[in-house]
Amino acid sequence: MKQERLNSRFLKVLPMSAEESGNLSIAYSFTETPFGEILMASTSKGICYLAFVTESRDAVLDELKHIFPHAAYREHRDELQQKTVNAVLSIDKENIDVLPLHLKGTEFQLSVWKELLNIPLGGITSYGKIAQKLQKPNACRAVGSAVGDNPVSVLIPCHRVLRTDGGLGGYHWG
Repeated sequence: MKQERLNSRFLKVLPMSAEESGNLSIAYSFTETPFGEILMASTSKGICYLAFVTESRDAVLDELKHIFPHAAYREHRDELQQKTVNAVLSIDKENIDVLPLHLKGTEFQLSVWKELLNIPLGGITSYGKIAQKLQKPNACRAVGSAVGDNPVSVLIPCHRVLRTDGGLGGYHWG
């Protein structure tokens, strides 16, 4: 396995239709990781949300409910969430099943998030380089907004994107 293609190898982005997003059943759970506590949520098709708990559990749960205001919620760790936790914590990435990500976003956001999966493990890129790869060289700010709206932190490596000058952008979780 090529280490530089780790994320694109074990994650599959499934776009969520507008119809689906209005009629969802979402299971969620909280988990401690070496990176901090996370809230992970899933639909019947895949992981739809993963975020760090920085303020409180209630605050991050409110953020999830803001993204999916019409969903039915149940606190429950399903098999997909457990597989995702195991994948995040695993050092041996050779034997990980493909994990589906069921993501709500615009066509442009989804294209940015898919491009983030191609950033090599341990590598970095810039908003401008992503805009160029998407053949939208003047869309640096739009790329930055899409990166900031990444609903599955850690899984889609938004933390590997820097400003063109090499500085840090405004990472959602500090």
